Amino acid sequence: MLPTSTDVLVVGAGPTGLATALTLARRGVDVTVLDQLDRPPTTSRAAVVHAYTLEVLDRIGAAVPLVAQGVRAPRFTVRDHDRVLMAVPFHRLPTRFPYALLVSQSVTEAVLTEQLSGLGVTVRRPCRLTDLRTTDDGVIARIGDHPLRARFVVGADGMRSMVRQIAGIGFAGQTSAESFVLADVRVHSHLPRDEAALFLARSGPLIWAPLPDGVVRLVAAVPQAATEPGQAYLQALLDERGPVRRPDRLTEVLWASRFRVHHRVADTYRAGPILLAGDAAHVHSPAGGQGMNLGICDAAALGAALADVLAGGPESGLDDYTARQRPMAEDVLRFAAGLTRLATHPPAGRPVRDVLLRLAGAVPPLRRRIALRLSGLAHRSSNGD
Repeated sequence: MLPTSTDVLVVGAGPTGLATALTLARRGVDVTVLDQLDRPPTTSRAAVVHAYTLEVLDRIGAAVPLVAQGVRAPRFTVRDHDRVLMAVPFHRLPTRFPYALLVSQSVTEAVLTEQLSGLGVTVRRPCRLTDLRTTDDGVIARIGDHPLRARFVVGADGMRSMVRQIAGIGFAGQTSAESFVLADVRVHSHLPRDEAALFLARSGPLIWAPLPDGVVRLVAAVPQAATEPGQAYLQALLDERGPVRRPDRLTEVLWASRFRVHHRVADTYRAGPILLAGDAAHVHSPAGGQGMNLGICDAAALGAALADVLAGGPESGLDDYTARQRPMAEDVLRFAAGLTRLATHPPAGRPVRDVLLRLAGAVPPLRRRIALRLSGLAHRSSNGD
């Protein structure tokens, strides 16, 4: 049964909502988490947790169990079929986690849920938010016919956030005309199983990322994705864009989907006692694997700010959250959009692009700068770390 009151109501039990709740619960805050799905999804888009995000998760006790279930990738490569145009090293980064962790989002969610459960917090499912009404001392949320009073509400309910819509917060931006194919497959391949690769082909980019248990995540930009990408369709993408001398051979499709890229940022992350985080606040290209990572960083910052306020601190800390995280989202959006433009460069300019990438990859300071950017560690200073 749902409670009648709580300090913080978190709407959405994806990585952002769960990390927000875990940050609050570790600070002793009474938190309630709702999700409209009756069970966690077993398929998901995000497949990389970067170094800075692991540092953030380590503060709330979730990094070590997550690392134990992922693939550590000490470098990321950009390729043109068999040629490596650039290798981005993570193994020398100034962090306890000098790698990108390749792991399915569903595993990340399971680890966070288990950590929450250990603190006595369970995700209430299926629970659909239908209304929010602000009061002098917080918010009254309506979940079906059930009223729930909260001091604060966190909207971590995704791109189509009901919390954001009810709060009347704008979500400006655009939708890309290009579509993407996403699949988890098993494949016979000679590519390293501890390294993610971005293949830049004439027809468009292909991301190849190894996951645990021999699974490989494929993401490809295409003019118009197939409704149901099957084995023949995905094999054709690998043949067209992947290795040539020793080509990959796809043996099984575990699941596949398609999606379009949206580029949007919420006008504000706060409307009184209502706050946004994760995809409810920002969405962008999957290039660089920044989306879920930024959402988890939102979660840690927001959870800490809310805990401080509930402990008697000034509410201006919540405005500081917006002032810090929204510019970071705009920066990540520009970065991801730039990577997408690089990957989908018109065919006539691709030979020049490839030469420039190889030259850039030969300059150690530039390689390190790119590694810091991809890993999220470049954001340490803006977060006061």
